[in-house]
Amino acid sequence: MLQVDYPVREVITGGGPAGSLVQRLSLGFAIFFGVLRTDITFSWFAHNHSYLAVMASRLLGKKSVVVIGGYEVANEPGIGYGAILDPELAKRVHYIIEHADCILAVSEFSKGEILAVAQPRRIEMIYNGIDTSVFSPEGEKEDVALTVCFVSTENIRVKGLDTFINAARQLPEVRFVLLGGALDNVLKDLKQDAPRNVKFVQPSSPDELLNWYRRAKVYCQLSYRESFGMALAEAMSCECVPVVTDRGALPEVVGDVGFVVPYGDTRATADAISRALPSGMGPAARERACEIFSAEHRGQEIRRVITTL
Repeated sequence: MLQVDYPVREVITGGGPAGSLVQRLSLGFAIFFGVLRTDITFSWFAHNHSYLAVMASRLLGKKSVVVIGGYEVANEPGIGYGAILDPELAKRVHYIIEHADCILAVSEFSKGEILAVAQPRRIEMIYNGIDTSVFSPEGEKEDVALTVCFVSTENIRVKGLDTFINAARQLPEVRFVLLGGALDNVLKDLKQDAPRNVKFVQPSSPDELLNWYRRAKVYCQLSYRESFGMALAEAMSCECVPVVTDRGALPEVVGDVGFVVPYGDTRATADAISRALPSGMGPAARERACEIFSAEHRGQEIRRVITTL
């Protein structure tokens, strides 16, 4: 999006833990000299790399924009989730929020969490954007309830996979599909425990993911919390009727085109899926995704922010 209107230099930070001292110094120099040759830094996630970018921007008289993804301001000790639970990282998050020239939140829910942590100089809420021309309906829908996430021990609770599988037991006539790569050995246990109407798919390509979005009538996001829900927006854009929990930004994303259930409530979830399948609300879900969560809309809003800086 940025490259459409501006010359962009990228510093790729990687997603794993900090490497050797040489690697960390190399990254620090790359960020510093990158800031030296630019007008605005645009950082995804309030973490070590954006901490350096914001400090260098202030030192060199440049502007800085940081997108808060959600984890950085989350404080969920019940599931051990959130950067705020780490005192050292929490200090850096606090610094970033207070010293960046503009903080971008991905939902109103996330904006509220950011403001609970620190007071930014300026904060804007811009929803995440998806390519609605790619994530589009095609072919006949089937009586399939789909959920998408990495399969791990942690995500059984965080993503509500236990509720999804238990709801399948109550609806044996409906096909349930859990699509996502396995991060640990828990997938084997889930397969052994799941009823016959649950299919586990480890996608081999993005096309396979898109194919299941297009086949499924219902998409389930049964998470403990979500700051936005990219898979949810993608599925809505493919005319899936959403069934989501009453947590985080999920009701905000769904609006009035889906069904909201209490987190962990198997009976309510199964009932909502039963009502969603024949509801015919798929086109309305796509319309909402195209109007509010399109990449074009996000691009326009980001350009507006950059222009004002």
